[in-house]
Formats: sequence, structure tokens, C-alpha cells
Amino acid sequence: MVHEATTTLESSDVIAKAKSFFRDRVPHYGAFLDSEGESFVTFRGRGGEEITIAVIAGDEYTRVRASSLLYDQAIGRFFSTLPKAHTA
Repeated sequence: MVHEATTTLESSDVIAKAKSFFRDRVPHYGAFLDSEGESFVTFRGRGGEEITIAVIAGDEYTRVRASSLLYDQAIGRFFSTLPKAHTA
């Protein structure tokens, strides 16, 4: 499933927050950093399951997209930690 949110955080802050969140707050399912770049980060979980988070910077807010088959609940919890951007 693909999830999307907007936030007032900068792209680099979203990536840093995702790395911290999935390292520290998802111990039962164990999602570990796999690869990263300026605008994305991927994690590997049980059985090779992947979480991908991408950021798209805008003028007023940052769009965050995440996808996974197994980690939908964890992604929802991560998105709830992001300060929301008010979009028109």
C-alpha cells in the first residue's frame, strides 16, 4: 500500500526522523536501514520485506510518500509524528 502525507519539516529532517523512528520504535518487526539518498530511504524487515520512504520538497511543504506490504501500521504511526502541513 502507498501512503502519503505533507509536513512542514525539511526533506533531510524527514529522512533523519524516519531512520530514527524505524530503528527505535519498531522493534517487534525489526526494520533495518537498507539504503538511502537525498530524497529517499529504504528499510528491510522480516523475510526481506521492504519499506520505502520518499520525500518531495515543495515551496511551502514537503510531500512524504511511503510504501510497504507488511508495515502499514508502522508507517501510519511514523506519519502521525510528522508536523502536518496545511495544504489548499
